[in-house]
Amino acid sequence: MHISTRKALPRRSVLKQAGVVLGLPLLDAMTPAFGASPPPNPKRFVGVSLSLGLHNPYLVPKDDGTSYTPSPYLKSLQDLREKFTIISGTSHPGVKGGHTAEASIFSACPMRRGSNSKNTISLDQYMAKYLGDQTRFPSLVLNTASQRSPSYAENGAMIPAIDDPRKLFATLFTSDSQEARKQQKDIARSGQSIMDILRSETKALERQVGPGDREKLDEWFTSVRELERRLKANEAWIDTPKPKIGAPPVAPDRNNAPDIMRAFLDTVFLALQTDSTRFVTLHCAGNSVRALEGVEESYHSLSHHGQSGNKLEQLAIVEKATIDHWGDFLRKLREAHLIDDTMVLLTSNLGNASSHDNRNMPVLFGGGGYRHGRHLAFSTTHNYPLPNLYLSMLQNLGMEVEKFATSTGTMKGLL
Repeated sequence: MHISTRKALPRRSVLKQAGVVLGLPLLDAMTPAFGASPPPNPKRFVGVSLSLGLHNPYLVPKDDGTSYTPSPYLKSLQDLREKFTIISGTSHPGVKGGHTAEASIFSACPMRRGSNSKNTISLDQYMAKYLGDQTRFPSLVLNTASQRSPSYAENGAMIPAIDDPRKLFATLFTSDSQEARKQQKDIARSGQSIMDILRSETKALERQVGPGDREKLDEWFTSVRELERRLKANEAWIDTPKPKIGAPPVAPDRNNAPDIMRAFLDTVFLALQTDSTRFVTLHCAGNSVRALEGVEESYHSLSHHGQSGNKLEQLAIVEKATIDHWGDFLRKLREAHLIDDTMVLLTSNLGNASSHDNRNMPVLFGGGGYRHGRHLAFSTTHNYPLPNLYLSMLQNLGMEVEKFATSTGTMKGLL
């Protein structure tokens, strides 16, 4: 049932309020709960997800173990060989739906196209919920092309992403004006609840809508309450100076999707280096790649290659650039002595973008203090649960948890 347009609460008002609420998850992800001093070597997680997958024949080595022969995509990463693991033959049990499975990349929630099932908390937000209170930003949720993200709060609400690397840099390192800080303090110290203000207006609405919409309103109210809690906790950070950083990273070419990813990762590195946050997701959904030499079509068109040799050649240029930027990010972490305390994941909901297949997800996993330098090859016909890797990562953070989503244990072979 749709929200009523009756005068009790006009739809225009609902949308106006919803505009505030749609920003709440972003504030939830970007505003801190004041915590203690950081430990000497804090653990971190950076999850990079790709909306259009990676062509597995160019990514996955033909042999497994520590003596694997690098695939075409991995040849440029061999100086990092001991810092990352290739994992093949994995997927999220029960997750189908092609592109719509983007929502489950980090939650591993079993969802299908057209399903009414609600998403569950994503890996990054699970980490931030329990361990994000020691940094200014408990987590960062980013997207190279839009505000959509695969990061979900505990109530199943999607967390809108920052979609501009310049905005990200300003958020992290540009000091707020005195007037802005005053407004933040006024909100944090306000004795009147946002819910108290809205309650009288929404009571009438609750009587007019059906059970489905009442459930949505309950989720909305939960988000408002969570915002209030975060704003009050945030007060201690308002007058804490942000880190001083020089010039922002080089601006990306907007017609080069991998370069936009690079610009975001450059700023993410600065965020980790300054301990501004420890948990990050970056969803790469850009479609424009014509600035890359040798590429004449859109990224989405190339992903539906149908085994065309010409399209595969162009697709390889795009995907190789993507992996190279991921490798450069690992190199920066290694040079800054952060890599052994930072888990870095590169994956996609699509194992085969050309056929919209969600099985055999591409997975590169680096850092975190693991013994890497190997290809973990599981069955391509009976996939191993990727949530097992997520559980391993949670335990690597020191969290006493025995299950995440559809995990069946920690990942076998990950040392």
